Amino acid sequence: NLESREGIMLRACYEKRYFIVESVKREFFSRYTHSLLGATWAVLNPLSMIIVYMLVFSQVMRAKLPGIESGFAYSIYLCAGILPWGLFTEISTRCVNTFIENGNLLKKVAFPKICLPAIVTGSALINFSIISGLFLFFLLCIGQFPGIVLLGTIPLLAILILFAASLGIFLGTVNVFFRDVGQGYGILCQFWFWFTPLVYPASIVPERFQNLLELNPMVQIMGGFHTIFLEHQWPDYVSLLPITLLILVLAIVALLFFRCHSCEIVDEL
Repeated sequence: NLESREGIMLRACYEKRYFIVESVKREFFSRYTHSLLGATWAVLNPLSMIIVYMLVFSQVMRAKLPGIESGFAYSIYLCAGILPWGLFTEISTRCVNTFIENGNLLKKVAFPKICLPAIVTGSALINFSIISGLFLFFLLCIGQFPGIVLLGTIPLLAILILFAASLGIFLGTVNVFFRDVGQGYGILCQFWFWFTPLVYPASIVPERFQNLLELNPMVQIMGGFHTIFLEHQWPDYVSLLPITLLILVLAIVALLFFRCHSCEIVDEL
């Protein structure tokens, strides 16, 4: 029964794949409809962020990581963590609010509601692909490209996306009935960011707080990205196994919860 319910929702997304793809494309280009530079801003905005991280922190502020001599190490550390973190927060935050934001569309057009989180995820992946491409280009220019180890990011991204979408679908469903959830999740993400070693290395955290870091599922996921881009080594996937299993459980719970309440969503909007 569980398998059939999940299958129905996944099949619905597959059957509406053209609708999802067209919605993602329309959302992307609609951002720059009345702009003189158009979609060029999709490159300029992330490019400016990469320049700040790669040049300002390395050349102007001379920020360094403990134990690593490379002048670009801290800049790479920042980008390797903040870029996937941005993907996580964009997917999860937008999924939390997507049913409410698209309330009028849900009332007027009949389509599977699960398509909305799929559209959000697709849109976020486009943004992430652009900024990641620029980041990799800079790594290539400074001789810090990780090589074949870059393929190690694929499982990490799969775990990250599944986590973000599952959390977003679950909280997004709850948010329809209790609107405080959307506001509260925004605050949670701010604390979550600073309790994840993204702008500071985990090694500087006092030993008495190290156990608390282990309770944060994003620590090991972000650590995997740092291992790839800083050390040019494959991450320890074995250590990610418990987190992956928990995320799979969350995904099942989120889909079940969404399916149980999907009929009530339109009535509450």
